[in-house]
Amino acid sequence: MIFITLPDWLIAIEVVWVVALSAYIILERRPPLATLAWIVGLATLPLVGFAVYYFVGPRRLDRKRRRRIMARSANRSRPNRETLRDALGHAGERLARVATGTEQPPPLHATHVQLFHIGSAAYDAIIDAIGAATHHVHLEYYILTEGVVAERIRTALIERARAGVQIRLLLDGLGTSRLGEFLQPLRAAGVEIARFGPRMRPGFVNFRTHRKIVVCDGRTGFTGGMNIDDCHDELVVGVERGWRDTQVELHGDAVAPLAIAFLEDWQYATDIVLDGIAFLPALTEVGDTFVQICASGPDAHPQSIHAVFFTAISTARERVWISTAYFVPDESMQEALTVAALRGVDVRVLLSAKSDHALVDAAARSYFPEMLASGVKLYGYGPPSLHSKTLVVDHDAAIVGTANLDNRSLRLNFEVLAICYGAAAVTDLARAFEHDLQRAHRITAGDVAKSSIGARLFEGVARLFSPML
Repeated sequence: MIFITLPDWLIAIEVVWVVALSAYIILERRPPLATLAWIVGLATLPLVGFAVYYFVGPRRLDRKRRRRIMARSANRSRPNRETLRDALGHAGERLARVATGTEQPPPLHATHVQLFHIGSAAYDAIIDAIGAATHHVHLEYYILTEGVVAERIRTALIERARAGVQIRLLLDGLGTSRLGEFLQPLRAAGVEIARFGPRMRPGFVNFRTHRKIVVCDGRTGFTGGMNIDDCHDELVVGVERGWRDTQVELHGDAVAPLAIAFLEDWQYATDIVLDGIAFLPALTEVGDTFVQICASGPDAHPQSIHAVFFTAISTARERVWISTAYFVPDESMQEALTVAALRGVDVRVLLSAKSDHALVDAAARSYFPEMLASGVKLYGYGPPSLHSKTLVVDHDAAIVGTANLDNRSLRLNFEVLAICYGAAAVTDLARAFEHDLQRAHRITAGDVAKSSIGARLFEGVARLFSPML
């Protein structure tokens, strides 16, 4: 065996290097186990460990936020506690309180809430809203892929831009890095296009905008799991080859926080501040439905969406039905799910039987034994692939958004969700969930027991990477 003896001066440099980086990590106040894991990694492989932490580690992002505008909008329409209790229900009131406590706007009035469970209908509604816009259309997407859907939306945007409507398109630098000449006709028509983070930059895997936002004239908004991609449109690719997803359309005051989320992201990407009544119309307090927008990321209150999901699971009395493309719960979320099931809550998790990330699928399977032992019901969906990110909480709240139940969504990416309170949205989402179960198979302890030793070993290794997935 050959031993390599390093010079004392090199050892001293390494010690100083590891101590300095460890101090930096400690000051970020991450969870103790994650902090220790990063420190051990840096001590063992100083250069490689630093590169991994720098580019994919859970670092924070500092940027200016429009809290003044958010606070102003929130304070103009803050229903009293009695009104909220009657309108939101037991679970809904607690969700609203937690979200507001993590620096999110309170529930705001909506004159119209529409859930879409098929892509073709959602894209038709978006294109109709773009066509009706008179002042501005703002779009923010993680992925835009050339195809039939992208061409339809591009045509609608060009038509409105030529009519004098302000069009702004914000695309993630990593998710939309290969568009070639597709964007040129948009620019030629006067559409402003910006990238949220270059493709290569410090933390380029982190700090992604995973949001999908459309805002028209500040009064109509869309969010949910659907990117601009043919895979979401069953009329283009067929049901079996498409992705099952969910989108929500909002009208009224509830669109304001969605508009603010876009304006913040646009300012971060371009250094241009957009303000004024045209972009943030005065709140009317009209509408019988309440919707609360929660937009979180590495620059916001720590884990706002994580707190909402945790509260939804841990305070539910009857049911928590979850759809998620990627299922890699952290320790607190895992405990919330298992304890809720042990309390007798009907906890169901619908996940894609086979996603587009083998490592994530393996990590997800490593959690199945604990989930099943506590009474959590697991279902593998597909084909088609499941991309929907939703929660049904008792009969009080229907949550539709962009965040999966994994660490990357809940702590590292910029995400957004809409908490729709009231029976209509909950009934709609619950019915869609039950319909999805018809395309899913129930995962049992027997299924888990059939896994080979090699498969279980791979799942255990994949689980080690859970904080980065």
